Amino acid sequence: MTNIWLNNFKEAQDTLDRFTSNPELLKKCSLFSDLLIKTFKSGGNLFTCGNGGSHCDAMHFAEELTGRYRKSRRPLGALALGDPSHTTCTSNDYGFDFVFSRQLEGLARKGDLLVGLSTSGNSQNVINAFKSAKALGVPTVALLGKTGGTLKDLADIDIIVPAETSDRVQEMHIKIIHNSIEVLEREIFPENYSV
Repeated sequence: MTNIWLNNFKEAQDTLDRFTSNPELLKKCSLFSDLLIKTFKSGGNLFTCGNGGSHCDAMHFAEELTGRYRKSRRPLGALALGDPSHTTCTSNDYGFDFVFSRQLEGLARKGDLLVGLSTSGNSQNVINAFKSAKALGVPTVALLGKTGGTLKDLADIDIIVPAETSDRVQEMHIKIIHNSIEVLEREIFPENYSV
């Protein structure tokens, strides 16, 4: 049993090492931060979406902004698309592929930002949300894994984790989310950070 734990931790560490040693990925993370900062400084809102564990990470991202991260500060406008009543209504009337795009079309405006999470990059409901965002003039960031799938070509910024399994990809996605929040807070709420 100990070997399984150790191997899994080493595999996670290897994924992190491959990510952090890639200058192009770090540059994309910085561009993501710039876009997030610009969104909130201009009064925009963040929308997030994903399926399964990625939906949980999308919700986690939004609640860290509307609630708090490390210290108290005013809430920032963020929403994870796909509340249960909307999801069941839209799935029933239009199909599951449209649960995010329909809600985004009703809520998003120029100046907002959409972040989609997909370990494969091929989730049709996230793809449709990115197409809707483009039509609305809303910039997009895709947190992806594996080859990046279809979403890598639809996103304004695509960040592809160099891993083949969803668990390793999602572990990196949450690190990217937490780092993006800290960089954002350091810019908008510098009083919350002493260093």
